[in-house]
Amino acid sequence: MADKITAQDLKAKKDEFVIIDVREADEIESGMIEGSINMPLGLTIRNAKKKQIEEMRGKKICTYCGTGYRGNIAADELNKEGFNAVTLDGGFGSWNQS
Repeated sequence: MADKITAQDLKAKKDEFVIIDVREADEIESGMIEGSINMPLGLTIRNAKKKQIEEMRGKKICTYCGTGYRGNIAADELNKEGFNAVTLDGGFGSWNQS
């Protein structure tokens, strides 16, 4: 299980992270974290395994989805590939509530 970061902590340290929204395109119609990159879960995993996001290596990454489940999977998979990733605790829903 990947380490989690709270929405409040992420807001305070937002500039320190590359933020990846792992939701599907139709899910982001309800909004997304400003400055985040939309890269659905499957694509995130493939990109990491195929070494297509090497520019993110060495940077702190925060993944998120709607509720936290897929964001956690993405962060776990990124960490397995040698990235430094955490996930937003509670997903996008927690971002809007903090």
